[in-house]
Amino acid sequence: MSSPKSLRLAAAIILSAIFLIALAAGFVAPYSYAKQFRDAPLATPSGAHLFGTDALGRDEFSRLLYGSRVSLLLAPTAALLSTCIAGVLGGVAGFRGGWWGKAILASADLLMALPVLFVLIALRAALPLDVAPFISTMATFLILSLLGWPSSLRVVWAAARNIRNSDFLLLARSNGSSPTRIILRQVLPNLRPVLAAQFWVTIPVFILAEATLSMLGLGVMEPLPSWGNLMRGLENSSVLHANPWTIAPLVLLIIVVSCFQFILPAREDLS
Repeated sequence: MSSPKSLRLAAAIILSAIFLIALAAGFVAPYSYAKQFRDAPLATPSGAHLFGTDALGRDEFSRLLYGSRVSLLLAPTAALLSTCIAGVLGGVAGFRGGWWGKAILASADLLMALPVLFVLIALRAALPLDVAPFISTMATFLILSLLGWPSSLRVVWAAARNIRNSDFLLLARSNGSSPTRIILRQVLPNLRPVLAAQFWVTIPVFILAEATLSMLGLGVMEPLPSWGNLMRGLENSSVLHANPWTIAPLVLLIIVVSCFQFILPAREDLS
């Protein structure tokens, strides 16, 4: 087995293990993410609290597991929605061309010209900050998906243009298929490898974007944990010095994003 394949396999195994553990957080975590031990705030790691506790006495290990589930389940969901939007719009722009294509491409270029991070912060800050944690989580990833599709659209558009004059599309036209049917039944299925690659590219981007927003207090809201708001504890150097396990969310974030980068080439080779 070649070295790149070994790295991809190792990355896939690590990602799968982290994903499965996060998915089973309700069974693996020793405590609820919101349970407070008021007599043990900022406790150091021990048998009762593997990673210690935070300033409110909540078990850090349990919150890391639940926070991993939030990031690893919702980021792919947002990436899937973003990729579907890029697939439909890119397929229409590449297949139809004309003013349809120009309007879609112009919209994508306009959104890409904006500083996305500042737009995310502005849109999220415009929403109430005292909403329920579930609503804030859904709003964060919905905003990410609605702003993330332009980066994938140009790739999808170029691929759709390449297959616009292919033999199977000419045959479909000669059989009287409508443009909508051709896009849904012929163009989009043949864009599957491109869409798969864009999906895998987008997931780590959304994970990092959520982490940034949550660190600023504009993403997933307390008491629901995520990697982003867990890393807000890194602001206190004295806490970090007393409990080095506070850096665990950052280490886990780096590992997951790196694993996605190793897996991605295998996805791009799909045909």
